[in-house]
Amino acid sequence: MKYENNRVKDIKIAYIGGGSRGWAWGFMSDLSLEESISGTVYLYDIDIPSARANEIIGNKASRLPEAESEWNYTVSGDIDSALKGADFVIISITPGTVLSFKEMRSDVHAPEKYGIYQSVGDTVGPGGLLRAMRVIPMYEGFADKIRENCPDAWVINYTNPMTLCTRILYERFPGIKAFGCCHEVFGTQKILAYALKEFRGITADRRMIKTNVMGINHFTWIDRAEYQGEDLFPLYRKLVDRYARSGLEGVEKNHWANKEFTSGNRVKFDLFKRYGVIAAAGDRHLAEFCPPWYLKNPEVVASWGFMLTTVDKREQMLKERLQRSRALVSGEETFKFQATGEDGVYQIKALLGLEDFICNVNIPNRGQIRSLPLGAVVESNAVFTKNSITPVLAGGLPDPVNILVMRHVINQEMILKACVGRDLDLAFQAFCNDPLMTLDIRSAKTLFCEMIENTKEFLPGYEWRAE
Repeated sequence: MKYENNRVKDIKIAYIGGGSRGWAWGFMSDLSLEESISGTVYLYDIDIPSARANEIIGNKASRLPEAESEWNYTVSGDIDSALKGADFVIISITPGTVLSFKEMRSDVHAPEKYGIYQSVGDTVGPGGLLRAMRVIPMYEGFADKIRENCPDAWVINYTNPMTLCTRILYERFPGIKAFGCCHEVFGTQKILAYALKEFRGITADRRMIKTNVMGINHFTWIDRAEYQGEDLFPLYRKLVDRYARSGLEGVEKNHWANKEFTSGNRVKFDLFKRYGVIAAAGDRHLAEFCPPWYLKNPEVVASWGFMLTTVDKREQMLKERLQRSRALVSGEETFKFQATGEDGVYQIKALLGLEDFICNVNIPNRGQIRSLPLGAVVESNAVFTKNSITPVLAGGLPDPVNILVMRHVINQEMILKACVGRDLDLAFQAFCNDPLMTLDIRSAKTLFCEMIENTKEFLPGYEWRAE
């Protein structure tokens, strides 16, 4: 890297999962819109044709007149060449789905035959466990390769299950400099900004809303929120009182009933009425961390203002993205720059020493959340400065909330041990410990074995203990 006039040139970014159809394009846009940094992005993906398509798209975009900085994109045929000497490593993969959604279909829909419903299926619940079993062995390999090729690189994880993916990186390579990023808290900041607009007539960007964040990814909580020194909790209470039954429209682009990935925020509001703190993720994620209060059956789900995501919809979206990829490569469609609102580029700038930055992030607990175990990967605010991330002391969760969160923290450690040891017996124990698991033990075992069989291609080495 070269520093010159408050700019940094010749940055090397290794992008594992660089064939991404969607997220990668947003990252390209954010990079090109930032004038203070430039360099090369090395795209590595087991789906090489998709990576090559992104190489073409990225290089075309970088040379558009609207680009504020120049980035070169190049495909790496192997992970070692991508990582060698990298300054930053981005990991964003979908484990077990290259061109087929067979494994994800099992994660989400196999439990439905037994009356267990999941609105996402990528973090907790039966689907989250199976996804972890596929991805953790991959992340062990990533950690080994990072230690060999770029041990001082900053590693940014975007893959779910976020907590476990970040946790295994530290378990495998304790000296790694890794953190996990998620935008779920952003949506809650937007709702707080909406309350400010509705009751004060003040328009504020979500970044102007200061929040104290604590919990684990997709089950994060806010116990303090303010705008220019004003406590926003009274306004949030008024918002909850007004929209708890009807759901809140106007924050998200489309009404929840017309879009699988949005909600009416009624789960969020109900949890606030229960516990007096703000649940800071989207309803679809929050519902999966609780007992089946909101996921008893499709009718109950609909009554709470969100939808179960079908894998059919995800396949449809993939087809649309593949079509767009072809159009961008051929020139039929011109790349359009649009800031994503993600924090990735701001974090990179801060770690390079260009300007300090504070945001929510997933890192091991060093005491920033006193009610959760040390070493567990937690989500809280942290200060990004040159080559450093310092967690902000967040305090502790209220006891009723902490009990809900702690159940998952303990179970995630069990999942980690099961995956590291390739231990199906321990994995089944974790499977049964999840709050969504309401089956008797025999039925649970049948479902577990069925899901293992459905995804066995991506589960090398997993075995039952000898009886």
